[in-house]
Amino acid sequence: MRRRLLAVSASLVLVPALATVPASPTAALPTVAAVAPTTVEKAPAPRYDATIRWTKHGIPHVTAKDFASLGYGSGYAAAESSICTLMDTVVTGRGLRSRWYGAQGRYDDYVTMNGSNLQVDTLVGDLHNRRVVEKLLAGPSGPQTETRQMVKGYVAGVNRWLRTQRVTDPGCRGAGFLKPDVTTLDLYYGVYLANLLASTGVFVKEIADADPPSLTDPGLPQLPLRASQVDRDALLKALGKDPESPFGSNATAIGGAETTTGKGMLLGNPHFPWRGRYHFTQQHLTIPGRYDVAGASLIGSPAVNIGWNKDVAWSHTVSTAYRFTPYEYKLLGSPTTYLTDRGPRQLERRAVTVKVKRPGGGVGTVQEEVYRTDEGYVVDSPATLMPWSPASVWAIRDANAEHLRTIDTFLQMGKATSVRDLLRRQDRAGGMPWVNTTAADRHGDAMYADHSVVPNVPNAMKERCLTPVGRVVDQLAGLPGLDGTFASSSCAWGTDADAQRPGMFGPRNLPVTVRRDWVMNANDSYWLPNPAERLEGFATIIGCERCERTMRTRMVSQYVIDQLRGRRKESPASLASHQHGNRVRAAEVASAGGDLDEVCDATGETEACAVLKAWDRRSDRTSVGTHLFEEFISRAPADTMWQVPFDAADPLSTPRDLAETNIQVVAAMRGAINAVRNQGVAFDAPWGRLQVAGDRGAPPIPLGGGLGDAAGNANALASRLPVANRGRFRPITYGSSHIQSIAYTASGLSARTILTYGQSENPRSRFATDQTRLFSNEKWVRFAWTDRQIRQQLIRVQRLRG
Repeated sequence: MRRRLLAVSASLVLVPALATVPASPTAALPTVAAVAPTTVEKAPAPRYDATIRWTKHGIPHVTAKDFASLGYGSGYAAAESSICTLMDTVVTGRGLRSRWYGAQGRYDDYVTMNGSNLQVDTLVGDLHNRRVVEKLLAGPSGPQTETRQMVKGYVAGVNRWLRTQRVTDPGCRGAGFLKPDVTTLDLYYGVYLANLLASTGVFVKEIADADPPSLTDPGLPQLPLRASQVDRDALLKALGKDPESPFGSNATAIGGAETTTGKGMLLGNPHFPWRGRYHFTQQHLTIPGRYDVAGASLIGSPAVNIGWNKDVAWSHTVSTAYRFTPYEYKLLGSPTTYLTDRGPRQLERRAVTVKVKRPGGGVGTVQEEVYRTDEGYVVDSPATLMPWSPASVWAIRDANAEHLRTIDTFLQMGKATSVRDLLRRQDRAGGMPWVNTTAADRHGDAMYADHSVVPNVPNAMKERCLTPVGRVVDQLAGLPGLDGTFASSSCAWGTDADAQRPGMFGPRNLPVTVRRDWVMNANDSYWLPNPAERLEGFATIIGCERCERTMRTRMVSQYVIDQLRGRRKESPASLASHQHGNRVRAAEVASAGGDLDEVCDATGETEACAVLKAWDRRSDRTSVGTHLFEEFISRAPADTMWQVPFDAADPLSTPRDLAETNIQVVAAMRGAINAVRNQGVAFDAPWGRLQVAGDRGAPPIPLGGGLGDAAGNANALASRLPVANRGRFRPITYGSSHIQSIAYTASGLSARTILTYGQSENPRSRFATDQTRLFSNEKWVRFAWTDRQIRQQLIRVQRLRG
């Protein structure tokens, strides 16, 4: 009877006419039964139901009952912080950049993909014509159920924001594409293009503009080449691995044997663009009792990409492995007829119609074309020694073009209970596109692994299949150029029994180590994760072994080595302090024995040399002389500046001993001093007056940190196409981004984070530069992880149903 009364009481909310029912239970029941309409139904439950608790710095903590609703809150929060970049990513994934921005406008993701809007749309348009993503969604290499639910909720959340909020960001306010019509397919195409960052994305221009050789454009002949005839740095730049503009990160994991807590700790610092597609936002995602993970996500990713849960924390660094292989095909009389071991075949010529914005208004179309072999897109790329010539044509097979498992991978990693479980989940999903993983757990294990998506090209097969030009590319850049004649037989990618899908290396053929002391990576190859361990015997397409480390790698390692001297250990505070140590390793090494001062004295520049001599060998805001050294090291001859060469038996201490009498080294110092003088910059200017924030709308906030690989600064910052404060010596738009220092303790965990450019990309938001100012002052955000911490930092609560 009591349960029946409760049911009637609930119905009264829906049927006000029944509010006068007598209070007596025995009298009420028959009366209600007599008058209640038989058509009354319970209101349908909302499809999505998420709560966002917004804490200091605009960080969203999304709680929901299922993955669809979790995605709903995540998508809404992403739109709140980054609607312009998010919708620009949608426009790019639709192949409509020329429609909205004009065909000749430029697209630059500030990492590898760079071309005109027309070139980008040509490639993306053909992906749509081939229904690449649709086919992956329907096949075994597509996302799993939870991912599909989360993506569906995410786009619904983005559309909810677009329907209910007004865009105030001047970067896109009033744009015609700001409509609540984002689909799951839009998001998947965006993720798919991100997968191609280190492969097909490098060759956008070379794919879109590939044409058969002609009398006016005959192509370069494939002359016999030797490695000594090729500019290696230019080749690496054309392959998306520019030595002067590296794409990288740092990550250090400390095991319980070397921590004061006896548990794992992690310091991660991805070096990413401060704007554009590869911009991070922070979030905390919770399904009570089922899923709880926090960290940072790239724009358009519902899942946390770099982060932690109660058991394990992880970060990523860009891997040295290649995601593709070029195949060279011999041509038979016609520039579109190529030879295979199955006989002659014709290149597939594919027409692409691109919508373009007309100069006077309106929209027109242009016809473009691309070419393919069975393995992939044809490239006309003389800069990588792969032109379309009368003798041969090149095409690339891309391992990351053959799956759509990236969101699955990150979503599953968020459930991990240890570093080993993290890697098992990563391997099962098979979608880690182009990064290493460094992790630590509460059990005290530290792990480094490069279990990313790598073409299955063992060394034996490589040696058998290299073409003459392909061998040169392999010698100089580690990328094997294979014989396309046998691309579907003896030179086809292999398949490992433990691989998630055919064509990629399985876990047993990829490098990993789990230790109790510590591991690190700073974008050098897998070979040296710890001074006491060498990972060797892997395929060269993954990376080099017994090869020189950058000064940044040496600095990241040195912080830990120095901290652990004298039986000391890493504490949560000491590990976090490495981020803002701002030591410059190349300067420390060059200064040994007074060599750096001797080089400067040899120039006769007494004023500048007095500043350099007094310099603290750091890149703090208050450091004086940093700019002189960075200008010097950028000019110094890498091959001759050290007297003791690299030694694989002593990789973290060589090369060393600056060649103080080398005339080229002295000339580099003289050139550095002149460069500073010619720019009108004082020799004794504090570094923070010269290096400032340079992203969109940023005031000139002074920043510590500096040049990464060459100078050996772990807090790596760079100026690439600045949009603010361009009159300053170095306005920063790239480098240290979502930094996290996570320490597991007896009572749980401590989470220090900083998002260097702020949570919101809208310069009108109060969350656009607040974290940049903290970063400038070498401070951290104490990330609210527990409910109590969230309540303490709470700004507002938002319930979203839809």
